Amino acid sequence: MTINSRNKGASFEREIAKMLEDELGFKFKRDLRQYQAADYGDLITDDHFPFLIECKRYASGTGARESWWSQAVRAAKRTSQFPCVIYKYDRHEVRCVVPLNAIANALDLSTNNDHRVELAFSGFCYVARELIS
Repeated sequence: MTINSRNKGASFEREIAKMLEDELGFKFKRDLRQYQAADYGDLITDDHFPFLIECKRYASGTGARESWWSQAVRAAKRTSQFPCVIYKYDRHEVRCVVPLNAIANALDLSTNNDHRVELAFSGFCYVARELIS
């Protein structure tokens, strides 16, 4: 990983931490253990939060990459949280990928599958608020 890409990723993590704080009222910070060991998310909070967050920022592409999702799933299993990939490509809005069962739990529905859903950032924050309450 080049220094520029590491700086771009760190900057995006700080941006998402601020956006989450503005939307949810929780203070998030970067988890620096992610650089020392595998299977750690990018953002952590001292508050109870249902998602392990993996942030990705790239110049171009379409949709969330399978490798990002796999990374988030592995780390989420370690913490017993739902995996979440928050990503952004240049000149596109922030997008969030979460498992369908997180939405079902937020709405008191039942589902038991490995499907996932891509949401706008505001939709992700809605689901997070419902799971927290």
